[in-house]
Amino acid sequence: MSNEMKMEFDAISANESFARVAVAAFVSELDPTLEEISDIKTAVSEAVTNAVIHGYDGTNHGKVYLRCRVDKDVVHIEISDNGRGIEDVEKAMEPLFTTKPELNRSGMGFPFMEAFMDDLEVISKPGEGTKVLMKKKIGCIPWIEDEE
Repeated sequence: MSNEMKMEFDAISANESFARVAVAAFVSELDPTLEEISDIKTAVSEAVTNAVIHGYDGTNHGKVYLRCRVDKDVVHIEISDNGRGIEDVEKAMEPLFTTKPELNRSGMGFPFMEAFMDDLEVISKPGEGTKVLMKKKIGCIPWIEDEE
């Protein structure tokens, strides 16, 4: 079974919660656990926030693009922007690194995405934008065997 959805929305902070809920509703067909839903919502939140705050510098002059695909028991999420891009992706993915310390940004966006998802890839070009690709397998919690 495969299913896909795409959406775009204005790069404003208010749409971060909209994206979280939209993805959570979309993946509900897989009957995820509350923990799996929470992990996905957190990762989506961090990626959208990065697009708004860092991609467009919080100017509200841009769009965030969200694509979500369910393929069997794996959720594929792509969040992208056409903003300023990232100079050094490897450096940006380091815990506590931020280009916006004046906004009290913690620098934990990418580390959280990496921790809560099974796979994370960040593709970016300065001046052209950023694409965050994430995957999560649903239902990978091992079954506990009944003792007899």
